[in-house]
This record gives sequence, C-alpha cells and structure tokens, in this order.
Amino acid sequence: MTVRIALLTYSTKPRGGVVHTLALAEALAGLGESVDVWTLGRGGDTTFFRGVDPRVGVRAVPFPEVEGEDVGARIVRSIAVLRSAFAVERGRYDVVHAQDCISANAALPCVRTIHHLDTFTTPELVACHERAVVEPTSRVCVSTAVAEEVRRGWGLRPAVIPNGVDAARFAEAARDHAGRSAWRERIGAPYVLALGGIEPRKGTLDLLEAHAAMVRACPDLAHVRLVLGGGETLFDYRDYRAAFDTRAVELAAELGTEPLVLGPVDDPALPSLVAEASALGFVSTKEGFGLAAMEALAAGVPVVARDLPVLREVLGETVAYASDVAGIADAMASELREHRDPGPGRALAGSYTWAAAARKHVDLYREVSGLA
Repeated sequence: MTVRIALLTYSTKPRGGVVHTLALAEALAGLGESVDVWTLGRGGDTTFFRGVDPRVGVRAVPFPEVEGEDVGARIVRSIAVLRSAFAVERGRYDVVHAQDCISANAALPCVRTIHHLDTFTTPELVACHERAVVEPTSRVCVSTAVAEEVRRGWGLRPAVIPNGVDAARFAEAARDHAGRSAWRERIGAPYVLALGGIEPRKGTLDLLEAHAAMVRACPDLAHVRLVLGGGETLFDYRDYRAAFDTRAVELAAELGTEPLVLGPVDDPALPSLVAEASALGFVSTKEGFGLAAMEALAAGVPVVARDLPVLREVLGETVAYASDVAGIADAMASELREHRDPGPGRALAGSYTWAAAARKHVDLYREVSGLA
C-alpha cells in the first residue's frame, strides 16, 4: 500500500535542510510512494532553487516580505502562514514529516527530523526550537551524535537515519573540465571553499582568521584565496556579517588578500565549484551530518573540519580535524601541501545513498501511521 507523505521545509533556497528534503522526497517517489513537499515561497518563489522530480508534488505557500519585520515576528508569521495553508489539506496524508523547527511548529502533530540542535536568544525562536523537539509524535536524527544530544537534553530517543549523498554528481564534476575551468578563470587563483553563508554556526569568522594565519605563516600558500558561497536564510545575521566584512577589510590591508564572497550559487554550477577547490573549509560549530563535506569528498577534494563528535562519527579519518583558529590554519596548510589520497573519501561518500535513507524512512512511516 502506497504511503501518502507530506514533507515540510521552511524555504525554497539551497540550505542544508532543504537539500535534504528534496533529495529524500525524490528517493521516496522513486520507491513508488506519494510525496508532496510543502514550503514557504518567499519573495514570489513558486518552486525550489533547482528542478524537482515531477513525481514529487511542490506546494509553495506565498510568503510576502514585510518591510522592517524583525526576526521574532518573521518566525511567528512563517509558522502561522504555513500552518494555515497546510491545515486545509492535512487530511490527504498518512504521514506528515517536518524538517526544521519552523515547519514542525506549523505541522504539529508530526514526525520531525532534528538535523542539529541550536542555541537561540530570540524568544520566539527559543520557544519554536523547544516545541519542535518536545511535541512531535516521532523524531529522526541523521547521526547518532545528535540523537545522543537529544537523549541527554530531553530524555527522548530519536530514530537514526543517515543522510544520503549524491556522490555520482560530485564525482562527475571532478571530470567536468569546462565547468572547473570557468571557476578557475573567474576566481583567478587556487582557493579554499566554504559553503553555507556567513553566519555564526558556520564558523565563518574563524575560517577567515585561519586563512589569514595560514597566509602569514606560509608564504608559499599566500596566493590561495578564500571563497565563500551560499547565504540565504530566514534568520538575521547582519551583525555577524558586519563584523566579518570589517575584519576582511583589515586583513586585506595587512596581507593583500581578501575573501571572495559569491553569495548563492546556481545549483548546476555548484559541483564544479566544489570540484575545482583546493580544499573545503568545513568549520561549523554545529552540524547534523556534514553533507557539504561528503560532497567535497565525492569530488576528491580534501576537507578541513571542525573537531566535533558528529563529524568524527560521519567522516571518520577521511578529513583533517581542528578545534581552533591556529589548528584550522595548520590543517589547511597541510591539506594544501600533502595531497591526501582521495580514494577513502570517495568510497565513504558513495556508501551513503538516498535510496537506503528512503527505505528506512518508509519503514518508520509505516510504523507510525499504522500501515505496517
């Protein structure tokens, strides 16, 4: 019997949770399940940042911008708008599965994937985060490390279903000479890449300082640029971005090099951007799985990762780890000079498939919906 599934996410933009939602939806559809993805269509968006398998229904709920709206008010309105639209058609689905705290608050009661746990100061976000952990009927984590954080914090025991990785797409990008050449010409130098925007959770300021420390200590690597891609979010990181911009100008005056901030990157061009990188800087302070790191490994690109339990669990010994700015600088220099064997990383990335993740989700859905 086909399971009728609603997957909910908070954005149409290429954030990690949105990438996960679309890939899972397509894999579920590939198994013959009925899947709709519900999202907020900000700024007139009617679909996602990339094309979606036509077997997956896309329901983008209009979410007009409100000038001067603060973060708390925007979160409350996001929940209300998505809840109101989804409630009308909720009865069509056997399973409702939310992928973030905003969509979980809009869809309760539901299954919820807790990708990672956040620490917020905005009262509305604090309340949103707490409800989205405590009130779902079932919970999924994409790593054992995050599931253990949930157990320690709330006494709850989520199911663990790892992400899939589109390893073939990024492996193919390593052979895309035209795409890589276009990025090489645009950037004009070898580069360390970071993805996900300029924000505290991504550790962007630490990466900026580490790159500067590497340039100071290693004249032979002074030509290697820092490149940052991505950045669409509902949250307000203007103060952090201002601090980053100020420090980038100071370091440019001191060292003669400044980061290249690309902003959001078109999805077709992303794999070749990753594949052309000399290394990926993945120094987030919180992660659920490390999908961008896995994609880089699939492309044969060395990764420098923050030394977090979740990344040790998922990435194993295929990457270099560091805990602070000095360590990140040293690890970047080592990875750029030593040319790590890409084989183990490629094999690891290829071992995580969306088909396997989808099958485990279907087992969970049948259990929680009584369709088993």
